[in-house]
Amino acid sequence: MNNIQFPIIGYIHSPFKELGNIPVQPVYGKGIEGMVEILDEYTSGLKDLEGFNYIYLIFFLHKVKHTKLQVIPFWDNQIRGIFSTRAPSRPSHIGLSLVELLKIESNRLYIRDIDILDGTPLLDIKPFIPRIDTRENATSGWLKATDEEISRKLSDNRFD
Repeated sequence: MNNIQFPIIGYIHSPFKELGNIPVQPVYGKGIEGMVEILDEYTSGLKDLEGFNYIYLIFFLHKVKHTKLQVIPFWDNQIRGIFSTRAPSRPSHIGLSLVELLKIESNRLYIRDIDILDGTPLLDIKPFIPRIDTRENATSGWLKATDEEISRKLSDNRFD
């Protein structure tokens, strides 16, 4: 197996101190605020980010202990291939969340609509650009749950 190393550029802070009962996606963490603290040596990279109101956070799922290639996702009761889900027990343990950027103060990014465990190491930030990140004809594969069903689902310990 090949190993790739990524620098940690900061840490994500949230009200979620334990793996259970975290919203399953950021859109269902509506209104929940957090903060990203960028390490000093990466702070200059925040230049011009304040013009974006949504950003992708790419992070290391540091509490995931196992890799599973097939899982039962939170919104289903059938076994699915890991790459057709957003389950955290992925081979690279990398997470992705689209959050609202409220403001930047020095090396701190204040964010909203968060679904990330407190203390999670941050690997990268990318701006959300609506005209290139949205697809009109996108489909949701196997996912048949309604928005209401999905919004009620919180994380549990099935993937730690």
